[in-house]
Amino acid sequence: MLCEMVVFKDLSVGLMKVVYVLIVFVTGIVIGLMSSSHVDRYFTTQPYSLDRIRASASLDSMYKSSVTSDPNCSIRSSGVGSCVTEDCLSMESFRFPKNLSHRMTDEELFWRGSLVPEKKEYPFDRMPKIAFMFLTRGRLPFVPLWERFFKGQDVRKYSIYVHTDPMFELGVANTSVFYKRQIPSQAVKWGSVSLVDAERRLLGNALLDFSNERFVLLSESCIPIHNFPTIYKYLVNSVYSYLDSYDDPSKYGRGRYSRHMKPDIRLRDWRKGSQWFEMHRELAIKIISDTKYYNLFHKYCTEDCYPDEHYMPTFVHMFHGSLNADRTVTYVDWSIGGPHPKSFGPKDITDSFMKSLRNNGTTCSFNKGTTPVCYLFARKFNETALEPLLKLDPEVLGY
Repeated sequence: MLCEMVVFKDLSVGLMKVVYVLIVFVTGIVIGLMSSSHVDRYFTTQPYSLDRIRASASLDSMYKSSVTSDPNCSIRSSGVGSCVTEDCLSMESFRFPKNLSHRMTDEELFWRGSLVPEKKEYPFDRMPKIAFMFLTRGRLPFVPLWERFFKGQDVRKYSIYVHTDPMFELGVANTSVFYKRQIPSQAVKWGSVSLVDAERRLLGNALLDFSNERFVLLSESCIPIHNFPTIYKYLVNSVYSYLDSYDDPSKYGRGRYSRHMKPDIRLRDWRKGSQWFEMHRELAIKIISDTKYYNLFHKYCTEDCYPDEHYMPTFVHMFHGSLNADRTVTYVDWSIGGPHPKSFGPKDITDSFMKSLRNNGTTCSFNKGTTPVCYLFARKFNETALEPLLKLDPEVLGY
């Protein structure tokens, strides 16, 4: 009997040990599973959390960049250690971009510049402006003369744009009307379609200012031969644009036509003219909005075709002739023959010569009548002519 009790006691102790081991084992498994679940959840949620943190940081960076680095937003100093940012989406910024720097491609620029409001009334007091657009290879030698021309004039009546080599800086004083007036430019090669690109680029940038009504293309060798009030009144009151466009039957005109342009452009449509134009806003928008005919010139008007002398004259003649006077308001002397006009130097700068440019006895069409004032600007002046021009009596030029 005693032996049986001992055996039973041993069995009970053994069973308790087994049960205890099983409880510990099961508890360990449960704890392990729970820990594993938390670990998995932690690691599966971490990338998402990190992504959110990175995205948030990226958005903060973009926001800060848009406020401080966006070239379309200017920052004005407002006391020591502080500044005020201009609202990029304000009406003032939209209708009158103060900063000409931007990162738009030509395609984006032309789309933006071609925007036309359906509502005719302006939500601001609009003063029609003349956009003076300078297409130059480098510096502008006649800046002092142009400064005198603009001096004392109402700044609400004009704006200035300069297209030059993208690596070139004008280097004018911050008091100059040309200060920070360079647009984003690209390299230009004489006689190539890149000249047309530069002209359209100037128009596109100038069209961003909704107050610009008239657009004048000028070179570094151009000078004004009338004072500002005369030129302003002449252009703002004109119902036509002044883009040279005529039929030239010689090899320098029709001889440059490519039959590959048919049937969209036929020989009878082909026109020639000086690239130094003046036009109103409606026509400027038509020109930068064109893709089809520009592409034809880009593809077929190459080598000795000189697209800058034919693209706009042909395009305007074909579709917008009623808006154009078919003449230029920039005088140039082609009497010497050859591919370049006569250049005027110091010996040419006399009172009588300058007066003859302003009025040589001929008349030109103006609106529905005629006028003795045919030219408002003249070229091609050598930079050595600057000093004698500045020495002319102000009454000769009117400024």
